[in-house]
Amino acid sequence: MTVLLMIPPMTQLNTPYPATAYLTGFLRSQGYEAVQRDPAIELFLEMMTAPALEVIRQHVEQNYEHFEDDELPEVIYHFLAEFDRYQLTVESAIRFLQDKDPSLALRINSRRFLPEGPAFDAIAQMEAVSGDVLQAAFGNLGVQDKAKYLATLFINDLSAVITQGVDPYFEVSRYGEKLAAANPSFDDLYNTLMDEPSFSSDILSQLVEHYLEETQPNVVALTVPFPGNMLGALRIAQTCKSINPNIPIVMGGGFINTELRALKDPRVFEFVDFICLDDGERPLLTLLEYFAGEREIDDLVRTYFLAQDEQGQLYVHLNENQELGDIPQSDVGAPIYDGLPLTEYLSLCEMLNPMHRIWSDGRWNKLTIAHGCYWRKCSFCDVSLDYIDRFDSASADALVDRIEQLIEETGQSGFHFVDEALPPKLLFTLAKCLIERGVVISWWGNIRFERTFSPARCQLLADSGCIAVSGGLEVASDRLLKLMKKGVSVERVAQVTKAFSDAGILVHAYLMYGFPTQTEQETVDSLEMVRQMMQQGCFQSAYWHRFVATVHSPIGMNPEQFGITLAERPNITFAENDVDFTDPTGTDHEMLGEGLRKAIYNYMHGIGFEQPMSFWFEQSVAKTSVKKNLISNAVSQLIMSNDE
Repeated sequence: MTVLLMIPPMTQLNTPYPATAYLTGFLRSQGYEAVQRDPAIELFLEMMTAPALEVIRQHVEQNYEHFEDDELPEVIYHFLAEFDRYQLTVESAIRFLQDKDPSLALRINSRRFLPEGPAFDAIAQMEAVSGDVLQAAFGNLGVQDKAKYLATLFINDLSAVITQGVDPYFEVSRYGEKLAAANPSFDDLYNTLMDEPSFSSDILSQLVEHYLEETQPNVVALTVPFPGNMLGALRIAQTCKSINPNIPIVMGGGFINTELRALKDPRVFEFVDFICLDDGERPLLTLLEYFAGEREIDDLVRTYFLAQDEQGQLYVHLNENQELGDIPQSDVGAPIYDGLPLTEYLSLCEMLNPMHRIWSDGRWNKLTIAHGCYWRKCSFCDVSLDYIDRFDSASADALVDRIEQLIEETGQSGFHFVDEALPPKLLFTLAKCLIERGVVISWWGNIRFERTFSPARCQLLADSGCIAVSGGLEVASDRLLKLMKKGVSVERVAQVTKAFSDAGILVHAYLMYGFPTQTEQETVDSLEMVRQMMQQGCFQSAYWHRFVATVHSPIGMNPEQFGITLAERPNITFAENDVDFTDPTGTDHEMLGEGLRKAIYNYMHGIGFEQPMSFWFEQSVAKTSVKKNLISNAVSQLIMSNDE
């Protein structure tokens, strides 16, 4: 029995999403013939060719035929005006970003080779503030990195052309996200699927047809990690059914696990046959046994399918079957990347910030060292769901075995550990094991900024190959950190992040605003503490997220404990996750959010630290009450304790 696993558009351009690699490795260990393909990257590459740009131009001209030149969106006007240069250079730029043509860097850096559309305005805006930013960022010898940054801006312009001029659902890392995310009804997605396919959908269908002919699968399995993958996944399923109506199609993934736990609309099953929840190994294994006639349908594990009641009416049925446990982490085996086009991914440089670029630059082997979260207390997190709540880990030796296996297969020694939060005890043991066994890798992952990470232990992690960590500072307010049960304080986070930075490890902080009962004063104070921490070199990169209440979090389940009232929810037949709420505090988070994003963007480029907090906001805001030396004092305490 051959299982074809696919990654729907769109995900990352620099490295494959790991779900199919995990399942391919596991299924092969169980004796199944598993093959995988990544139509996400292949779709993008098909659109970034000279012939495809000609078709894109035709669509753009047709869609804007009644517009005068001065009425055209800037990116569309520039694309049409410079079309010959775009068509001439697009394939060369792609090859360069795939590390296949490094000599092109000097031509790109001349600023006369690639046409420069609106995405390049970012350079001029930064130069107006701090002079020659490219020279400051790359110097005279950073030729490849500078060209990579410029080529990325070029790709951003072309992507904007596709979104604005051809396919409104297209974005580089998502596709039709708003059709799926927390949408209580399947209507929008269904109607889109019933409409004429878009330019990108036609290309996707051609790719899928080729995959089916090439692999001759008995089963097709699709992973849907994010809302922006759902439309692409259903397009793939639609194409598969049009070619072979009898082929079973299975769907699972992070979006399914989080948002489709109240699925009731039977129309979804016009495209797929089975939808699995939570970890896919056990549900998929029982499905394959069912297809082989070795198991009854009522024995399926955590699987939706279409059933019939006594009156002959079809309804969506979820078979839980908790008797069969999940596959332990020690038995899931190593991911296998065979079948994915590892030489075709693009290394991008989206921002002049060394930490921030890691997400889009480089080909990373993805590996999970422990399932779930060892902390699982944060009030904003989906702690009631399996991917957070069930903690299970493999041994350090088994993990190093998998690391060595992946290096041998891929030829790459870069690893992204994709845990919810890397468990410190196992992490330190893993670091020692890597050092003792002489396994040389570069790795990064997500952690909690807790006291366990002393300067000595941060140095141990650096010695084992740790190059970067990310973690949640969230609100940078001790009152709110306590309310959200983070188990840390602002000063402790400053000390931990400084310990990582001093060990030569880059640090990214996740930030949050709009948390229940958060005041304007607390928001401004949070920004001031972030400013101090970045100026002190505690972390190099950060991002502000607007808080969203979710139905599976403690806040969503017990809103009264956090001083808010949830909005009345509509009848849910499809997706459910985000929940609107009323916060009596009445803070204008929309206004504050713009200022927070503007400030952090400048801080990440090393500028604007001397500006007062009021500088970043369109309206007058409260003055910060944070002492100017709060973080420097906290960092000094770390230095003194380290010396002792």
